[in-house]
Order: sequence, then C-alpha cells, then structure tokens
Amino acid sequence: MNKTIRLYQQDVDQRTNDGTVVALINNRDEITALGIKDKSVQCLLVLDQSVFFPEGGGQPSDIGTIDGYPVCHARELDNIVYHQIDTDAAAGAGLEDPAVHFIPGRQVHCEIDWSRRFDNMQRHCGEHILSGMFFREYGGVNRGFHMGDDYMTIDISLEEKPEFTELTMDMCLHVEHCANEAIWQNLPVITRRFDNREDAEKLPLRKKLAIDHDISIVCVGDLNNPADSVACCGTHPKFAGQVGLIKIWKVEPNKGMFRVYCESGQRALTDYDTKHEILTKLNNKYSANTHDLLDKMKIAEEKMNAVRNELYHLKQSVIRQRSEMVKSDLDLLAAVKSGEAPDGLKAKHLNGILLYEFDDMKVDDLLTIGRPILDDIKKLVLILDSQTNTLLLFSNGTVDCGKIVKENASIYNGKGGGNKNNARALFSKREYAETFIDLIEKHLR
Repeated sequence: MNKTIRLYQQDVDQRTNDGTVVALINNRDEITALGIKDKSVQCLLVLDQSVFFPEGGGQPSDIGTIDGYPVCHARELDNIVYHQIDTDAAAGAGLEDPAVHFIPGRQVHCEIDWSRRFDNMQRHCGEHILSGMFFREYGGVNRGFHMGDDYMTIDISLEEKPEFTELTMDMCLHVEHCANEAIWQNLPVITRRFDNREDAEKLPLRKKLAIDHDISIVCVGDLNNPADSVACCGTHPKFAGQVGLIKIWKVEPNKGMFRVYCESGQRALTDYDTKHEILTKLNNKYSANTHDLLDKMKIAEEKMNAVRNELYHLKQSVIRQRSEMVKSDLDLLAAVKSGEAPDGLKAKHLNGILLYEFDDMKVDDLLTIGRPILDDIKKLVLILDSQTNTLLLFSNGTVDCGKIVKENASIYNGKGGGNKNNARALFSKREYAETFIDLIEKHLR
C-alpha cells in the first residue's frame, strides 16, 4: 500500500476530509502480523488520505468518525495510518458490518473530535515551550514526556550546564514564567519538514536528531532565538497564544533526573478554577482573604491544638479515675468469699466477674483502663463499649482471654483476638455481645 497522505501535516486546523478506502483489515492473523497484540483491535481501516493524527511523539491519537462509524484510535505503521473502528459501538448504533460498508474504492467522510485534538495541541505545545525554556535557562534536556489523563510529566536531565545539579521548585517557577511570556508574545509555531538529517540539523535544535529521513522540526518563535526548536511528529497550534496558559505543579527527583508535573491550555485553566473555588470556600470559612488566609488558618490550628491538649488531659484524668474504680472494686471483691458480691461495687457482678459498660470512650482508651491493673484481677474483668458492641476482656493470665475469644466469639457472629491477659471481641448486635458475656459467666462458673 502507498503511504497515507497525512492531511494534519498540511493544515493542523483541518477537521474533516473525504478519502478513498484502500483496505479494511478485520482478520485476526493480519492484525497480529502488523505487530498489534491487543485482541480488542478487531477492525482497521486504511484510506488514501486522512485528517486523523495517529498516536506518536507522546501525543494520543485523534478519535472521531468515518461515515458515522466511531474511530477509537489511530496508529501509523510504515507511513500508513490505520484507523481502528469501534465495532461494538458501531453495532450498538445499528450500523451495518464495516466489512460491507468499507469496500475498497469507496468514498468516505472523516471527521475528528476537534475538542480532543485542540486539547492535545495545547498540551503538546505547552510541553514544547516548557522544555525549550528548561534547556535555555538551565541546560535541562527533556528525556521523557507523558500526557496523562490528569496531568503531564516531563523528565528533565540537567546535562548542558554543569553549574546546575538540582532542579528546585523556584527554578521551575522561573521556567514557567518564561514559558508564559512566550505565550503572551503569541510567538508563531512553525513545523518545517526535511527529507534528510543534514538540512534539518542546520536549525538551532535543543536535542540531537534520532532519525535520518522524513524529519519534522517544530519551532516556536524566531529561529535566531527560538522558545523551542526540536524534532516532533505531533500536532501544535499555529501560534503560542492558543496554548493559553502553562502551569507547573511540582517537581521531584526521578531516576537521576527531575520529573516535572505540569499542565497547559484549557486543562490548566480548569485546574485553576477548581483550586480557586476551594480557596474561596476556605476564605469564607476562616473569614479571610487570600493574603491573610494562611495566618488565620494557623491561628485556628493553634486554638484547635489547645483544645485537643485540654481534651487529652481530661481524658487521661477520666481513665485514671475509672482504672482506680476498677481497682477499688477488685479490692472489695477480694475481701469476700468467691462468688459473693460485696456492697459498694460500681460494676455488675457475675460470679466473680466484673462487667462495666461505657459509651463515651473509644476502644483504645478503654484498653488503657484495664491494662495497668492486670495483676489485681483474680478472675476476669469485662468492659463493654456499647457504641460499637465491642467487649474487652482482662485477666492476670489465670483465664486465657485470647483463647475464649478465638474459640467462642464466632459462634455469636463475633470476631476478634488477643492474648492471655487481654482480648477484644466485636459483635454486629448488642444481643450477641450479651449472649457471649452470659456464655463466659457460665463457662467460668
């Protein structure tokens, strides 16, 4: 097959075209022979010319329709563009079998999803300008670029200027400002195409060429002092002003380089809108404006920390009081015969077992009530958290708390574990916890 005439190279703003069907490939073996292992690819259409940009250079492919048939991906192999027809979506739309419709020689109409194309152009051109400025300002070479769903990343290697060994956020913000200046100047974005390396290398490239033929050089601004000039097969707007905005979010070390997280175009504006909305809500919450918000948040945090500190000490006081209460009950219990309940007990007495119920503390706090007095427990102390139906067991080791829970809790739809001295069992209903307590009392009787 002859190579596809790639119309996006002639006019990046072209959104539709008419073309002639060259071939339809819907045989699994033929698709595999092209090196495509993805079994979801069922149907590939080849035209004599196409406005669809195939995935490449870090940029996702165009999507759209051909005669109403959804195109979910486009790829280029040996200068031929293969349009992937979404056969499931076509069938769901009631369209006839692509093999019946796309017969060789038939004239078809292509239409790309322009919003996606322009989004990709803004992002890709934004990456170009940023990369050019990293190179110009700090000798940083772009060694990796990814356009993700949520953000873009650029891997910058500091190679050309040895005085720079680290890429900081302040340096990134300087590059960001330089890049946005190129946008404000609305510099022209021109793609020049060359048949050989020798002619292409006459341009002021920021990166050495990796190919010898069919070379596309994208230049932003004047060749005498370009914002960027590099080989690239992607699509870009005709002027830098169409990028709109470039924003860097963060930078971090990555495999001996520095990974820059960024966004450009409408996505950068959308991110700004989202964060501005959050900022406005915070300003309203703290009765602040953007300039004094952090100060007021700090004051509020200090007040909250003071309240937390006060609450902590109050809680520790309550824990000590309750621990002393249990200790007092154990002393009373030790003064009478086994099984008798002395006067003055604060707990419910179950044949030598003390049962307490609390609803104002978390389980971890309740644990600190029983642990300091384990040696004073002759039989068993139970503490029930009535909010979560969690039962805590404490013993000096005479009764194996963990064993009781492990062997019996599941019978009553409970779960838990522990050791000889203390364990916990969690139940979905209070009645299950009460039945389990009754079982323990009968078991130890």
